[in-house]
Amino acid sequence: MKFGSLFSGIGGIDLGLERAGMSCIWQSEIEPYACQVLAKHWPDIPNLGDIRDIDWTTVERADLVAGGYPCQPFSLAGSRKGEDDSRHLWPMFADCIRVVRPRYALLENVSGHLGLGFGSVQRDLAEIGYDARWDCIPAAALGAPHLRDRVFVVATRRTPMDTDSQSQSRQPKHGSTRPWPSPMAYANSSGLQRRRHGRPTSDGSNESRRFWESEPSVGRVAHGIPRRMDRLRALGNAVVPQVAEHIGNIIMEADNDCQIEAP
Repeated sequence: MKFGSLFSGIGGIDLGLERAGMSCIWQSEIEPYACQVLAKHWPDIPNLGDIRDIDWTTVERADLVAGGYPCQPFSLAGSRKGEDDSRHLWPMFADCIRVVRPRYALLENVSGHLGLGFGSVQRDLAEIGYDARWDCIPAAALGAPHLRDRVFVVATRRTPMDTDSQSQSRQPKHGSTRPWPSPMAYANSSGLQRRRHGRPTSDGSNESRRFWESEPSVGRVAHGIPRRMDRLRALGNAVVPQVAEHIGNIIMEADNDCQIEAP
């Protein structure tokens, strides 16, 4: 399965989806430090640049388009201007889906989005022919020692494309109409409970404060850490790869449940 990445940041979603078995074919990012990170780890993947300037009719078609559009318009930590915020770029994401017509779209944003602007996103997806399911998944559910609640949306194309003969013949196996599972149903809530209740370990330490083995090592002192502020900003905007991998596995499993029938 090929995917395109929007608002790529330092590639948290991209890394997770690749771990789930997908292949990235293009990215879109404009922040200079993040672009350097992408160029280092995905040197052969084109960065399409500013989403506002991309002509989607010239872009290679992807099976899935994924991205976390800017959260500032919806974050509880901001002024919550919603669609009146100049950083509200969901309409550009929707334009990409409308033209590229991927089989799936994966959206990510802060949990505060559910109470502000989320209805418009669901309306837009429905209007361009996509059904959507969503859930709020904390990073702690996948083993992190912090909550980091984020809403993830999986949108599926409702009708096949006239130019996509494979999609036209794509049917569930054995006539199955198995519903999409809830991502949280597969997540491990034990880490979340430990984080909330601070369960002590056998050595007397607090397990909720233990360092996550996949957590980047970023100290509190700037001296000796090159580009520390850039790193902190990039990490703050990034999606935890383990969560993206978890959702990617669910999408791959559901996709494999479909078969291509001979015309």
